[in-house]
Amino acid sequence: MSVKCGQRLVRTSFSYGQSINWFPGHMMAGLREMRDQMRNVDLVVETRDARIPLSSINKQFEQIVKGKHRVVVYNKADLAPVSIQATVQKEMAKRSQHALFTDTSVDKSVKQILELAKTLVKDDPVRYQQLVVMIVGMPNVGKSTLINALRRIGVRKGKAASTGAKPGVTRTVSGKIRVLETPAVYLVDTPGVMVPHIPDPIAAIKVALTGGIKDNIADESVLADYLLFRLNLFDGVDYCNVLGIEEPTDDISYLLQMLGKKIGALRRGGEVDIDKTIHFFLRTFRQGKFGRVCLDDLDEGSVEEFFQRNLEDASPSKNQQRKAKRAAQRQRTLERARSRNLD
Repeated sequence: MSVKCGQRLVRTSFSYGQSINWFPGHMMAGLREMRDQMRNVDLVVETRDARIPLSSINKQFEQIVKGKHRVVVYNKADLAPVSIQATVQKEMAKRSQHALFTDTSVDKSVKQILELAKTLVKDDPVRYQQLVVMIVGMPNVGKSTLINALRRIGVRKGKAASTGAKPGVTRTVSGKIRVLETPAVYLVDTPGVMVPHIPDPIAAIKVALTGGIKDNIADESVLADYLLFRLNLFDGVDYCNVLGIEEPTDDISYLLQMLGKKIGALRRGGEVDIDKTIHFFLRTFRQGKFGRVCLDDLDEGSVEEFFQRNLEDASPSKNQQRKAKRAAQRQRTLERARSRNLD
């Protein structure tokens, strides 16, 4: 369906029926390590992406963290509208989840986590001679960057965790990283763990668009089309000015032609290099150049529907487990094949 926006028609819905599954072997191993180490953990910091406050929830963590102190940290808050924070915190509180928003470049926001750790120790100093905090979350939500920020602020030391713009940089559960001297607080970094099967294809697109799934796993042309669809619906987002193109459009092919010529992404003969142009378009979004955006709908009805559809049962069925195992095996086969082709 389309509606008129100014002098043009824009879509009001986006249809996509294919699932995007990415659950390589190191994620399954990471989940096992998390379970094994959880007995030694006092506080779990579940990190999510503020641009997709619902879609970045991984229901697998519900069973793993059960019975532990937990705080939900919506990272990359500098890329999401400030206006969503109160709504998200209210909706999470309804589900007994304490939510914070962090921007790792702003010390004050990161200190919230250290202050929470200090409070736990202060309330029960006999139990917590030292506090062990485990950082969990889906790929590329900024867990390692958050750890480095906590270490910089808490003990004024440099990077302790490797970071990168692509998902899958952290592949194993790390040893303890000290982030506070008094009281003694240690962090444990973990690999980003994807949901083995995201039932909603649009939610999977959102995760991929924000960098949680490797681009070569998703269909990048679909990601670009969905991004254009959302940009046309956002109030106050002037993507034409950002991209330096003459006019808005709801046609992704037309946009890529205009943009490719603008940035000089051309093949021999003057043909637009579509792949290079798509990469530029997606990178522009991921770098926050379109301004603060939220890809999830956060009205009360949409939130309720999301939780009912995706999180009713936190433990996967045997059939879902078999599907996840087969998906991981297929992914390992594909990665081995790609590796051989590159050699």
